[in-house]
Amino acid sequence: MKDFNKNVKKLDVFDIKLIELTSASFILFLITVWPALMILVHKIHWGWFLGATVIFAYKPLKKLFF
Repeated sequence: MKDFNKNVKKLDVFDIKLIELTSASFILFLITVWPALMILVHKIHWGWFLGATVIFAYKPLKKLFF
C-alpha cells in the first residue's frame, strides 16, 4: 500500500484527467457493445444523472472555491 501511495503522489493533473477520460471512454464502450446496458441507461430519467453529477462535484468544487 505504501508503494501505491508513493506512485499516486507522482501523478500530476494531466495524468488524473487522462484517467478520468479513460473511465468515461470505457463506460461509453460498455454502453455501445452491451445493448441491455444501453436500454437501461436510456430508461433512466436524465435528472438522476444530473443529480449524481451535482453530488459528485460538490466536495471538489467546495475545496476549489471555499
